[in-house]
Order: sequence, then structure tokens, then C-alpha cells
Amino acid sequence: MNSGWRRDGDDLILAVRLTPGATREDVGGRWTDEHDAHWLSARVRAVPEKGKANAALIALLAKRLDWPKGAILLESGDTNRLKRLRIQGGAGALDRLTAIIETWIDAT
Repeated sequence: MNSGWRRDGDDLILAVRLTPGATREDVGGRWTDEHDAHWLSARVRAVPEKGKANAALIALLAKRLDWPKGAILLESGDTNRLKRLRIQGGAGALDRLTAIIETWIDAT
């Protein structure tokens, strides 16, 4: 998943590095880890307690992707900044979602 996302059957898996407690909510930019893997950067106002930041991230992605919140699942990273999210049924709209995600990753 070097690009920050990959297809998994009918779903998309999105790698996100979340910054909770930010002054503004936003999605954009790329963060590269020590294994040279790319992660989409996201910021939410919510604090990282009791799943609030994770819920805010899902809500933000759902709004920006125009995708149902219930179809975006946290796969891993519940208590970590590095998260993997599954966008269910995302492969059916692969071109549209990919174009949006790529513009976010390329943003600075």
C-alpha cells in the first residue's frame, strides 16, 4: 500500500495518519513512515478519548467522499495515529474515490 490506498475485493483500504485535537478538520498531504509506506494525513478537532477522534475521522471522510458513514470501518489503529480504514463498496466507485484520494495525498 505504498500509495496510501489499495483495492481489496469490492472495498478500498485507506491508510491514514490522524492528528487529533487539531485547530481545524482537514484531509490532505502525505506522511511517509520508516518503511517508505505512504499515509494520507488527516486532522480532526476531536480528542483521542473513547473513540471520539476515530468517529470524527470517519465522519470527515464520509462527508468529503460523499459516502455513507456506516460503510467506512476502522480496520486497525484504534488507539494509534496510524489507521487503516475500509471503505465498503468503494471499488464500485473506484475512479471517483481514487481521484479524490489522490488529490488529498498530493496536497501539501
